[in-house]
Amino acid sequence: MDAVDAPDAPDAPDAPFDPWSPEFVADPYPAYARLRATGRAHWFAPTRQWLIPHHEDVSALLRDRRLGRTYTHRFTHEEFGREAPPAAHEPFHTLNDHGLLDLEAADHARIRRLVSKAFTPRTVEDLAPAVRRLAAGLVGELVAAGGGDLLAVVAAPLPVAVIAEMLGIPEDEEERGRLRPWSADICGMFELNPSEETARRAVRAAVEFSDYLRELIARRRKEPGADLISALIGVAELTEQEMISTCVLLLNAGHEATVNTTVNGWWRLLKEGVRPDAAHPEKLSTAVEEILRYDTPLQMFERWVLDDIEIDGQVIPRGSEVALLFGSANRDPARFGPTAGRLDLTRADNPHVSFGAGIHYCLGAPLARLELTAVFGELLRRAPGMRLAAEPVWKPGYVIRGFESLMVEV
Repeated sequence: MDAVDAPDAPDAPDAPFDPWSPEFVADPYPAYARLRATGRAHWFAPTRQWLIPHHEDVSALLRDRRLGRTYTHRFTHEEFGREAPPAAHEPFHTLNDHGLLDLEAADHARIRRLVSKAFTPRTVEDLAPAVRRLAAGLVGELVAAGGGDLLAVVAAPLPVAVIAEMLGIPEDEEERGRLRPWSADICGMFELNPSEETARRAVRAAVEFSDYLRELIARRRKEPGADLISALIGVAELTEQEMISTCVLLLNAGHEATVNTTVNGWWRLLKEGVRPDAAHPEKLSTAVEEILRYDTPLQMFERWVLDDIEIDGQVIPRGSEVALLFGSANRDPARFGPTAGRLDLTRADNPHVSFGAGIHYCLGAPLARLELTAVFGELLRRAPGMRLAAEPVWKPGYVIRGFESLMVEV
């Protein structure tokens, strides 16, 4: 069977999976439950992907080396039964394809080994006082104003400032102010069936972000500092393009999930009228893990099938693409029991897949946990009466799922 032909298999039942529907984006969980109840692998024709909804399968496939984030280390596009990306999209793909997340085999191992030194437990722990001070300052601004947009005032500035500081991006409002718009435009290409306009914005952002980093690298060559870019400059094993792509990935991945976990999590806490226990760090950490599980900001993670696999008797051939449904896996009663659909801030046994697994497990997970614990703790201590000021609106994206804003009063 050609990899791009429709397989002889049933489609997703009753067409419950509709990632372009605002209603689905607002609450995809009933559709996930139907998918889990009716099979382990569902062909979804609109995106030509296999939907994988069960925790056991998602967890196993994340670790299965018969799948990969790319296939070009083994096959040409033609050999794999795929078309090459349009030439007009080349700047985006050059940037994306040289980043750690979309590399496999020796290139992935080499770059991850070099970059992981910046995310060791000791390095992250050394960042803790600065992260807590920053969280305290941002929450203080929100409290002093009597409320505002939790996303714009607290959730977004914290991780952007942390990763920008790590990279060595100057503490200049104009320079750092461009990072989130560039990231948003680039991340638009990770949604399902992105439009040509989305691609144009991503290409423009890729060019501008790359040009900016190329100039910053040149500055750091002349005047090195105690930052990651300066440290990477002296590494002979790393090309300039790999350095640029790595920095963009660290910025994008280093804040998108933290921002959306903060905002989505607080919306859920405020709607349900529950609060984590900020007085005990271990209980707050447990609550943060549950918030990550219950409404993960990354709903889907895609992998290419490099060698045939079989799921529940269904052969999924080389050249196919699987869509690992993180949001569904994290609510699977087969792994999380009868309370899988309930927010339980005391849940101790919590092997959620929000940070992935296997060789592509999120490198920045320890830093994300530090940032989330710091910002949730500060808000609980200094804004105990925080409440919603307006019902938020979901952004149209499904793969990276979050709100446009979250207006609160304190």
